[in-house]
Amino acid sequence: MVPERETTTRERAASGATASSRARARLDQPRPPRRRLLPEWDPESFGRLSERVARFLGTGRFIVWMTVVIILWVVWNVSAPSGLRFDEYPFIFLTLMLSLQASYAAPLILLAQNRQDDRDRVNLEQDRKQNERSIADTEYLTREIAALRIGLGEVATRDWIRSELQDVIRDLEERQNGHHPDRGVFPADRSPGRDVHDR
Repeated sequence: MVPERETTTRERAASGATASSRARARLDQPRPPRRRLLPEWDPESFGRLSERVARFLGTGRFIVWMTVVIILWVVWNVSAPSGLRFDEYPFIFLTLMLSLQASYAAPLILLAQNRQDDRDRVNLEQDRKQNERSIADTEYLTREIAALRIGLGEVATRDWIRSELQDVIRDLEERQNGHHPDRGVFPADRSPGRDVHDR
């Protein structure tokens, strides 16, 4: 029995040793970053750099500087002594440099345009939502104004009250003078039977 206990403890120790030698992945902590062979860059900063370059390429200053460099290049390689010339007449190196500049400029300009398209799309979406809110507010205010107009149509205005009061004053004055067009009898002087029949 004793050897069996020793073997089980040895097996447990061996399994514990292999478990401790192997790192257990913890689910409550993020994994450590892996090493990558390719260099990493921030896409946002690279996009800002591309926009800056594309903005510079679209200015007159860039065209002037490029024209000055090409003229100096051609003049130097035509008029300098033959030992100091670095690009002979067909100007192959100049063509290569201009092709290289164009091959880098085109993707940078496209990247800047894509970023501008994304910004325009976001701005258009925000403008659309703002327009929807403005239309909803305008419709609400229109309904409120219509309800106020309907309510004001049922309210007695100052001119109507003034005209009614003037009619009552004129009626009272005529009754006091005794020549009322209907009768010289106030409603309180009427007999109750007649009043019932009038209703």
